[in-house]
Amino acid sequence: MSSVKLAASDKTITQSSDVKPKELNKCNQLKQKGLESIAPLVLSVEETPEPISTEVRGTIPTWIRGSLLRNGPGKFEFGNQHYNHWFDGMAMLHQFKIEDGKVTYRSRFLQSDAYKKNSERDRIMVSEFGTVAMPDPCKNFFMRFLSRFEMPEATDNASVSFVKYKGDCFVSTETNYMYRVDPESLETQDKVDWTKFIAVNMATAHPHTEPDGTTYNMGNSYGRKGALYNIIKVPPMKNNPEETLEGAKVLCSIVPIDKARPSYYHSFAMSENYVVFIEQPIKIDLLKSITSKKRGERICERFFWDPKQDTVFHLIDKHTGQTNSVKFHTKALSVFHQINAYEEDGFLMLDMCCSDNGVALNNYLIQNLRKSGEALDQVYNTMYKAFPRRFVLPLNVTNDTPTGVNLNTRPTSSATSFKTAKDKVECQFEDLHGEDLYEYGGLEFPQINYSKFNTRPYRYFYGCGFRHLVGDSLLKIDLEGKKVKVWYQKGLFPSEPVFVPSTDAVEEDDGVILSVVVTPTEDKSTFLLVLDAKTLEELGRAEVPVNIPYGFHGTFNPTA
Repeated sequence: MSSVKLAASDKTITQSSDVKPKELNKCNQLKQKGLESIAPLVLSVEETPEPISTEVRGTIPTWIRGSLLRNGPGKFEFGNQHYNHWFDGMAMLHQFKIEDGKVTYRSRFLQSDAYKKNSERDRIMVSEFGTVAMPDPCKNFFMRFLSRFEMPEATDNASVSFVKYKGDCFVSTETNYMYRVDPESLETQDKVDWTKFIAVNMATAHPHTEPDGTTYNMGNSYGRKGALYNIIKVPPMKNNPEETLEGAKVLCSIVPIDKARPSYYHSFAMSENYVVFIEQPIKIDLLKSITSKKRGERICERFFWDPKQDTVFHLIDKHTGQTNSVKFHTKALSVFHQINAYEEDGFLMLDMCCSDNGVALNNYLIQNLRKSGEALDQVYNTMYKAFPRRFVLPLNVTNDTPTGVNLNTRPTSSATSFKTAKDKVECQFEDLHGEDLYEYGGLEFPQINYSKFNTRPYRYFYGCGFRHLVGDSLLKIDLEGKKVKVWYQKGLFPSEPVFVPSTDAVEEDDGVILSVVVTPTEDKSTFLLVLDAKTLEELGRAEVPVNIPYGFHGTFNPTA
């Protein structure tokens, strides 16, 4: 029965220092023993291009009309060559179409150039995050030698998320390539290259969208003088049906603290008037990037964690493109996903899931995910977990602002902000959770009622609890009292929760949570779970008679 209650072995990403943290956080002191194998969650599966029926147990509300679209890796080898990292698997697109209380399922592999090249030769032809494509043995020795001196080609394996630009549906990763796809058939349509429209070399898979459809994103650019972080703005409307990113522009460029070693970032935050870029101490060595192909190094070997550096928050005015001269500093943190950001009473509240260490990507090597017994326990017990935290950034810091005084005057928040020098504010976070969250392994894959409460004051957020290498529970946190509700069933692994508001919603949490749940111990046992978003009580589930791997991100696409 479900319960609802209140309440790395491969050092691919290195540390730049041998200094060890003084202590692990409370969650890391809670060791796990006897973790069950999750190897079936990262095995290749066949696509299901035509919709198939599911068996519904319980009740799925008839007001839900649309499709849950999911993205993630679905193929982990070609021929006798295997990928090394979870992020490397070929993109598989999933659709759970909900109508009149019934659900159909279909899936397709994204027809990327990487997928087609690999399939044609039945070997890995395109390098991915953790896997190097070896020189083609069909070339002569001289051509294979020269190929090592070419600039590495970015993959178009868009396996991270579904996103929207100008009303169209795209799948995205963290390179300069996206694909427009048909959300009804999941068929691959146009390949889109950001570099054809603006001077960026990549863009994140987590853009933010305004109510009018205007979309913001971030992308790096690299030149002779080093790297820049760029804020991208894409207009909401198309002038003709064939358009993709026409009209996109760079709103602002930010100079890295170290141009030769810019920060890695997976996402960014946005409030009503500001884009917030988090420059974290996960760094990319550009010299290694240029020479990595010659040395046969994986992309992930360009990354390193430097705990001696601060995390820095940059604020950019969305209306003017001007960067705030004040920089907000905090200790070394790693961040993959923000929860929300909003402005109130002269402050910007920045809520995000943070870890005290930046080598988490190492944990998701395929060899780690397929371990069992004590070896699997060891991987998990050396991981740093992510927890929801709030930073309160004062927006009216001037030359006259005193130093040595906590600028956060909000009586409901324990976060602090001290001006320590001209244009520098030191910040300390406030935990957005109680002690009971440690029991559930922290929280990641955060989601809110985005359409109504993104960039606004809010009360609730949802996410996955991590008492395993992947999510093993669904959590809801109420910021009033920092209470947690939990959906958990032993042996089940739910994916990122997606909030869908009810058609007559009045309160913030009126709606449902959708999550795809995988059972590694049973064959063909995946199901779409539907929870009441208020209580996290199960309403129904739609059981799918095929195997589905554990994926990354998704979105709900309502029926027009």
